[in-house]
Amino acid sequence: MVNVPNLITLARILSVPVAVWLVLTGHMLAAFWVFVAAGISDAMDGFIAKRFNAVTELGAYLDPLADKALLVSVYVTLGQQEYLATWLVILVVFRDVLIVAGALLFETLTHSLTMQPLMISKVNTAAQIVLAALVLGFNGFGIDDRMAVQVMVPVVAVTTLASGAAYVIKWSRQWALMEDGE
Repeated sequence: MVNVPNLITLARILSVPVAVWLVLTGHMLAAFWVFVAAGISDAMDGFIAKRFNAVTELGAYLDPLADKALLVSVYVTLGQQEYLATWLVILVVFRDVLIVAGALLFETLTHSLTMQPLMISKVNTAAQIVLAALVLGFNGFGIDDRMAVQVMVPVVAVTTLASGAAYVIKWSRQWALMEDGE
């Protein structure tokens, strides 16, 4: 049987190269709408999966992968096109690489990884989404409101640092507890 939430997530993954291409070719308004549609699809697949008891293990891995692929790709592209500062793009990408590499390492060493997003990580993801949407939307609609972007940049930077540090601390504590238990 076809799992509708997983199909929606796959469609979100397929929207990543489209969004990147639209930004690279200067179609910021279309990129904004693809980004918004991807965000709506993220809410939809989660709602459908929970409401209709269609949660799958594949979906549990695909959903955050789709989110990371979209955000990282959009941030890298916005940085490459000089809509976002390079240091911020590096920070955002490094945090995601740190989390993915840390999760893989922890699972490899312990075989006990459970992916429970931390609250600061959810806040960080929301801040990253807002900043990307502002940059895409303002440029797509021709709105010159640098203040909103200037406010969001430090919010994204601080929450990105806090989120990355929180995962390192969490995994370090879990590792220490496992080492003490041996």
